[in-house]
Amino acid sequence: MTESRLRHALAHHETIWGGWVVGPTILAPEEFAAAGYHYVGFDVQHGYLDDADVALLLRRLEHVPVATAVRLPTADAAPIGRVLDAGADAVIIAMVETPEQAAAAVAATRYAPEGVRSFGPLRANLGHDTVALQDRASVFAMIETARGVAAVEEICAVPDLTGLYVGPADLAISMGHRVADAWTHPEVRAAFATVQQAARKAALVSGIHAGAGQCGKAAAGMGFRMITLTSESQALRRGAREHLDEATGAAGGPEQRGYL
Repeated sequence: MTESRLRHALAHHETIWGGWVVGPTILAPEEFAAAGYHYVGFDVQHGYLDDADVALLLRRLEHVPVATAVRLPTADAAPIGRVLDAGADAVIIAMVETPEQAAAAVAATRYAPEGVRSFGPLRANLGHDTVALQDRASVFAMIETARGVAAVEEICAVPDLTGLYVGPADLAISMGHRVADAWTHPEVRAAFATVQQAARKAALVSGIHAGAGQCGKAAAGMGFRMITLTSESQALRRGAREHLDEATGAAGGPEQRGYL
C-alpha cells in the first residue's frame, strides 16, 4: 500500500503549502515539488482537466515527493472513485453547504457497508486492502458560500470528514462583496475565521485557497494548516514578468511595457 503523502505531510508539518494545476501540464507539478511545495491540487471543477488527465498526471508523480488533491464539482461517487483509484491522496468537493452533501462526499470515498465506493484501483501499488484504501483517502468539504458557513458546525460533525477548505472568491460573492475584497473585507475575513475555528474545534484540518503569497501568510496567521498559494499559470506569469523586468529595467504594470 502506498502511503498517503498528504497525511504524512500534515503529520509532520504544522502548515503545509500547495500549488494548483488547472491545465494538462506535465511540468508544473514537478516544478512545485522541486520548489518545496508539500502538495499539488488538480482542478477538475474550473480547470481544463478531466479525471483521465488527472490519472495520467498522478501516474507521472508516482516517484515525485509531493502529495496530491483533486477538486471536483460535486459529491458524485463515480468521478471521486476514479481519481482515488488513480492514486490521489485527497478530494476537495466544491460548494458544500449542508452536512448531507458532506456525508455524500465521504460515502463516495468509502466501500460498503460504510459507503458507496466501487472497488477498482488502477495502480498496482495501491494494493487490494479496502480498509487501507479508504483510510488513505482524505476528503475535504469546500466552504465557499454564506450558507455553508452557517452550517459549518453541522458539516464538521460528519463522521470521517478530513477537513474544510475555504474558497474565498465565491464566499465573498455569496456575502455580497467583490472578489477583489475577499481578503480585505472584515465580514469575509470573519467568515474565514469562523470556518477555521470550527475545523479546529472538531479536530479537522482547515484549508484555504489563498492565491498569493501574502494572502497565504495571512492565512497561516489565522491558523489554517493547508494553504494553496498559486496556480501554475499565476506562477508562470509572475516569473515571466520578473525576468522581463530584470532584463529591461522596467517597473510598473504591463501598460508601461507597451503590450496592453
